[in-house]
Amino acid sequence: MDVGRNVTEDAPWLVVGLGNPGKEYAGNRHNVGFMVVDLLASRVGAKFGRSKRAQGEVAEGRLGFGGPKLVLVKPLTFMNLSGNAVVSLAQFFKVPVSNVIAVHDELDVPFGQVRAKRGGGEGGHNGLRSMSKSLSSKEYARVRFGVGRPPGRQDPADFVLSDFSGVERKELDFLIDRAADVVEAIVLEGVEWAQNKYHGG
Repeated sequence: MDVGRNVTEDAPWLVVGLGNPGKEYAGNRHNVGFMVVDLLASRVGAKFGRSKRAQGEVAEGRLGFGGPKLVLVKPLTFMNLSGNAVVSLAQFFKVPVSNVIAVHDELDVPFGQVRAKRGGGEGGHNGLRSMSKSLSSKEYARVRFGVGRPPGRQDPADFVLSDFSGVERKELDFLIDRAADVVEAIVLEGVEWAQNKYHGG
């Protein structure tokens, strides 16, 4: 059974873009989750605004005419406390864990690849760790945006908190678009379907 399909058919989906607030972090590899949910918001014609219920920016819209409701969120708590906003919004919008999707940078996936999965470990990612703790579950979906490993002996923390390289930026818009496609595929068809479609490259 693919638990990626809606457990509750009418339940909204909470799509969490992981990142750090502030202009100084905007172009960082660690902020690619923010970039993807920004694109998703524009696709569904929604605008982000400060939430009264959680420390985050929220945009709401539907995927297609009469389609599933998306609640897009950019936590404003910094990465290691991201779960606080996620659990507050999940409770308010009555979103089951099965309908939560985290979009995040992934060191263990090469740059140029986007991967979907459900559950598993956090791979040292503080945003995922905070979400798992706050939700008391790891069984949410993840869209893993590959950033690859740092060159040489560069510290991984410094690497993800630096901007994409000039060469990477040439592909970045295409890859953000692909990651948004993967999110939509999970919502409409499930994680397994998204894996089959998008894991070829």
